[in-house]
Amino acid sequence: MRPFVSTLAGACLFLSLCLPAHGQTSSKASGHLQQVSEDKDPIVILELGAATSWNLSGGAATFAPSFAAEVTPIENWLELEVGVSPFYTRNSTEWDTDLLFKKPWTLSRKAEFMLGVGPQWVHLRQNGKVTNSIAGEVAGDFMFWPTRKHRFGWFLEPAYDYSFARGHQQSIGISAGLLIGIP
Repeated sequence: MRPFVSTLAGACLFLSLCLPAHGQTSSKASGHLQQVSEDKDPIVILELGAATSWNLSGGAATFAPSFAAEVTPIENWLELEVGVSPFYTRNSTEWDTDLLFKKPWTLSRKAEFMLGVGPQWVHLRQNGKVTNSIAGEVAGDFMFWPTRKHRFGWFLEPAYDYSFARGHQQSIGISAGLLIGIP
């Protein structure tokens, strides 16, 4: 567990110290960059999609609907995402709720990448027994916008989860779906 905590702390430090990508800086000499910064970004971005998760210690893949909301408290430096995914199997129901702190990089007018880390709460009901546990999550988030206004788009978000509960289960997953920008 100690190497994971050190890795998570290192990732947070790296994200906080990273300089913005070239596409994120504004320059009055560049008309393209000035025009991009004049476009108003949405206040909240909703992510509606599907998710799948594979436990690395064995077991079948599980699938779930996925819902998340994202806000930008510090432009070009920090985005917060709160999400939930209810995974259903024949013998269990698992609700994964996460809070990710993301560092954004603008790749172009229509593409963004974010790397995020944060805590995850796992509520599991299995064979009549209910357990709650805390996990850590690391996720990459690719966002694609067909227009410059960022009203509708799509996303692809691979993730790695590490449970702090007994057994320290690890899983990898991916979610994908639609982006809806709320002005």
